[in-house]
Amino acid sequence: MSRKLKSDKPFKPDRTDLVILNTLQKEGRISNVELANRVHLSPSPCLERVRRLEAEGYIRSYGAKLDATMLDLAMVAYVQVTLDRTTGDVFDNFKQAVVTLPQVAECDMVAGGFDYLVKLRMKDMESYRDVLGKLVDLPGVAQTHTYIVIESVKEDIGLPIGGKS
Repeated sequence: MSRKLKSDKPFKPDRTDLVILNTLQKEGRISNVELANRVHLSPSPCLERVRRLEAEGYIRSYGAKLDATMLDLAMVAYVQVTLDRTTGDVFDNFKQAVVTLPQVAECDMVAGGFDYLVKLRMKDMESYRDVLGKLVDLPGVAQTHTYIVIESVKEDIGLPIGGKS
């Protein structure tokens, strides 16, 4: 839900805002002066736009993309998780437990033949075996199916928003 600033109308980013967002998601360390040049604004109005995008929640955080191989976390696995029952309490208990596992990079509830798709990131098969043991012991887990990534063909490059950077 979007907060309202200085107006009764919900904030809707314009084309310049979308270019700012697209640029920042690709180059989070860009200086405000360089960003302003790219979007054809002076630095002060550009900074005001960035601050508004932050305040409105369009920019959730800033971060660095790390090299998983250099950090000994190159192994990726996707695990389909089927719960024993599909009730609110079982979903809640699973969600509360799965977020405590540091090897869980992402976890999404899905529609279809299973309940959750969990992305794991770890060092090797031994590490995978350890985390799988923890995953199957989480509340409500009835069944899992694992898919080990052999090669990453395309990695997340950000949201496909309008505007060019």
